Amino acid sequence: MPVEPDITRIAATIGDASRIRMLVLLMEGRALTAKELALGADIAPGTATTHLQRLLDDGLLAATAQGRHKYFRFASAEAAQLVESLMRVAPKRKSVQSPALLEPIRHARFCYDHLAGSLGTGLLAMLLRRRWLAGDTGDARQLLVTAAGEKALQALGLDLSELRSRRRQFACTCLDWSERRDHLGGALGAALASHFTQQGWITRKKHSRVVQVTTEGAACFSRLGLKLPG
Repeated sequence: MPVEPDITRIAATIGDASRIRMLVLLMEGRALTAKELALGADIAPGTATTHLQRLLDDGLLAATAQGRHKYFRFASAEAAQLVESLMRVAPKRKSVQSPALLEPIRHARFCYDHLAGSLGTGLLAMLLRRRWLAGDTGDARQLLVTAAGEKALQALGLDLSELRSRRRQFACTCLDWSERRDHLGGALGAALASHFTQQGWITRKKHSRVVQVTTEGAACFSRLGLKLPG
């Protein structure tokens, strides 16, 4: 008997207001405890535990015990991408935050483990313009690294063979909810974001998805031909 994906089950799971708030909190990319998620979602700890169990049962989250605490994070990059996609298509509502406070997250932020916002879309545009990446004619969302890209990315210190061996998409487009253009996702997108962080080119605002480009990073990005937002 054919097995079909239970889309209605996942839709019902994500459709709960408290559960979606917890999922959005996890888009920062950090693993969080049940207490932290309860506080962030403004619900009682016992209620949070019930919601988290539903998210675990449906494969959206994974839990890791460390000492006396249990930490929750997305079970896969695909689960995080699902939340990002919902943020993109959901109807917009007026925010109590001023436009000035919203600008930083639109300029540069983490989309789970890769870069988004103007910085993320600019990064992908630069990689395509320099022909380090090219589209896959067989799949519109998949990206291929060119021969020139292999040399350039390896020169940055990326182990492309190791990235290709991971159990996730290697390089793919991810439509940005604020820019309405693609940014780079997949293992390659995550590796570049990690590399930029380790090199001190970008820093992450504490307890936030917002990314700030350092003075050194601005100079390095400029040499690569990446025009920064703002």
